[in-house]
Amino acid sequence: MKIKPLADRVVIKTVEAEETTKSGIILAGSAKEKPQVAEVIAVGPGGLVDGKEVEMTVKVGDKVIISKYSGNDVKVDGEECTIVRVGDILAIVE
Repeated sequence: MKIKPLADRVVIKTVEAEETTKSGIILAGSAKEKPQVAEVIAVGPGGLVDGKEVEMTVKVGDKVIISKYSGNDVKVDGEECTIVRVGDILAIVE
């Protein structure tokens, strides 16, 4: 199944976080924070959203940094994805 986001929505897949700290301590599952780096899987068309023109500045394949607790988690074909608004994307990682 292919997912196509609407309006100013972007579908992302989070990049797995490190399981050890820089000092070598292995983190338990409950100690890990939600990853903030993700890869863009699909991008909506943008356009007029809530009376404002929204231009989509990301494209499929971009690595991005998202707000910590943003988006809605969904499962598509057994894969976990998150749908966020373009405004929840803080930066593109180059």
